[in-house]
Amino acid sequence: MGQNFVERIVQQYAVGLEEGQQVRSGDYIFIRPAHVMTHDNTGAVMGKFKAIGAKKMANPRQPVFALDHNIQDTSEKNLEKYRSIETFAKEMGVDFYPAGRGIGHQIMCEEGYALPGTMVVASDSHSNMYGGLGCLGTPVVRTDAAGIWATGQTWWNIPPVAKVELYGKLRPGVTGKDVIITLCGLFNKDEVLNHAIEFTGDGVPSLNIDQRLTIANMTTEWGALAGIFPVDDVTIDWLRNRAKIIAERGLQGIPSDADGNGENPRLNEKLIKKLEEDIPEADPDAFYAKELVLDLSTVRPHVSGPDHVKVMTGVTGIEKQNIRIHKAYLVSCVNSRVEDLAEAAAVVRGKKVAPGVEFYVAAASSEVEEESKRRGDWQTLIKAGAIPLPSGCGPCIGMGKGLLQPGEVGISATNRNFKGRMGSREAKAYLASPAVVAASAIAGKIAAQKKYDSVKPVKSITVNEKATAEKQKVKLLKGMPAVIEGELIFCWQDNLNTDGIFPGKYTYIDDFTPEQQAEVVMENYDPNFTKIVRKGDILVGGVNFGTGSSREQAATALKYRGIQLVAAASFSETYKRNALNNGFLTLEAPELVADLKKRFGAKELTVRTGVTVRIDFESAVLRADDINYPISPVGPTAQELILAGGLEQWIKKRI
Repeated sequence: MGQNFVERIVQQYAVGLEEGQQVRSGDYIFIRPAHVMTHDNTGAVMGKFKAIGAKKMANPRQPVFALDHNIQDTSEKNLEKYRSIETFAKEMGVDFYPAGRGIGHQIMCEEGYALPGTMVVASDSHSNMYGGLGCLGTPVVRTDAAGIWATGQTWWNIPPVAKVELYGKLRPGVTGKDVIITLCGLFNKDEVLNHAIEFTGDGVPSLNIDQRLTIANMTTEWGALAGIFPVDDVTIDWLRNRAKIIAERGLQGIPSDADGNGENPRLNEKLIKKLEEDIPEADPDAFYAKELVLDLSTVRPHVSGPDHVKVMTGVTGIEKQNIRIHKAYLVSCVNSRVEDLAEAAAVVRGKKVAPGVEFYVAAASSEVEEESKRRGDWQTLIKAGAIPLPSGCGPCIGMGKGLLQPGEVGISATNRNFKGRMGSREAKAYLASPAVVAASAIAGKIAAQKKYDSVKPVKSITVNEKATAEKQKVKLLKGMPAVIEGELIFCWQDNLNTDGIFPGKYTYIDDFTPEQQAEVVMENYDPNFTKIVRKGDILVGGVNFGTGSSREQAATALKYRGIQLVAAASFSETYKRNALNNGFLTLEAPELVADLKKRFGAKELTVRTGVTVRIDFESAVLRADDINYPISPVGPTAQELILAGGLEQWIKKRI
């Protein structure tokens, strides 16, 4: 059996393989990615880097620093943090992009770091975006980033791979954002949870790179670990255009002492020609865990939400509901590129933002803003009443100007609308395309830019099962406890996101202590949580526990509160990674969760069950009320990290 596109890329970046070994989904391997990007969390990664005793970068050309999240904060404390990151970058010889240059993910694409056929990671959950360029982008967490700085590598569990076939063409006015909102809404039962997605089909060539980047970006919200498009003529043409722009503009990000003659070492004509000669692609007989199909011609503009990405309503239908809005947003890494701003400008040209509505606009990068101004789109938006913000994340992550206040409704071209993410938990947020957001800002309510016929999207899904191996006893390493016990605390909600577990407003406070983390844990989910739980409890969650951003505090805060471990029906893979990297165990036990839901229902957010459980790691069994529930086995790699106290300590012993 051949390899799919994801496996073929990973094969190139895997280290320590046995001779002739072919990597497959499910393998735990060590990888050496081409690049690792960190943003404002660079400060926290620096702390981890120094804590493990590292003195220099294993490869200074591998990391990239880009300040983009909290750039509106001009307090001396934040400015000092930014200065320290820039100084550290110069000391280490690392590529650095200051606040205002743009969102890190956009920079990775613009500056030639995310190249087709390569593997690039970032300590941010939207690194999936690089897949729009045929680059395997996937998130890592802060501890991973520090480990990559120090050693050049980290571990990865290759996920199952799903193929999504797109055929047909989009109708005029329908965008890439509508495609991914439709996919999230149609396949909203965790069909691609923790999968990597390969987009294929005769509809792909009709999608431009901006549309592909948007779709790949929001595969994160769909539950996937990566979303990658094939490399084709559209990709090559985009790369050539970028190489030309960089050649005319000059290099950015390269330290002054770097070798070279001025040619961009990351993106140039020689590299593009080499890529054309050997286009990376999947083998014809590759295995896919699932195969999904969508007819692009049946996609229509949809609105997602409120509060959940996987709830969608056709824009024609929601328009009839007369949902008044207070704020509109055209910001973030998913939908603030040149084409997005042009679409919005076409809608508002000659019109004014409705009274009582604040319409915020921020370009994905300074280059995007400059090009938008050159075309006149930026000026059109401002003339209509849009409020400009600097190139960065801002309100998307709940930072800076324009946050949603209690009772307000917002519509946004961002990628997330989780409760409390863009401001108050008492506000409601909807997601839509730039054109729909702009039309809503003008109308003062959720509205379309024009009328669309109502068509049911045409889709299908096929599941391809692999034979399961016979269950065997788990070999326990020396020091690994055979059994642990504790009382169950049940938090029933499915898709409990990291904003609910650890609020975003605390994420970039680098000196936030373990005690402070423990005090605010689950604050956005249940303010009474910390009053209910006790040290030594075992938390049980629902499906896709820990979805959302890659903040590791969503794992450490529970650990610091005294929770022994978290069991759930399933987890966000990034959450599992954060937990294991911090020596905090997660176990999958879907049958247990199903029984607890039947018994306790959903009346209370946090339930002290009174049930004491016994977890047998050798047999991979959790026993509760005389019932044995299977749990995910804790293999030797995970045990080694748990016993070491997490990846940081594991690395520290090896440098």
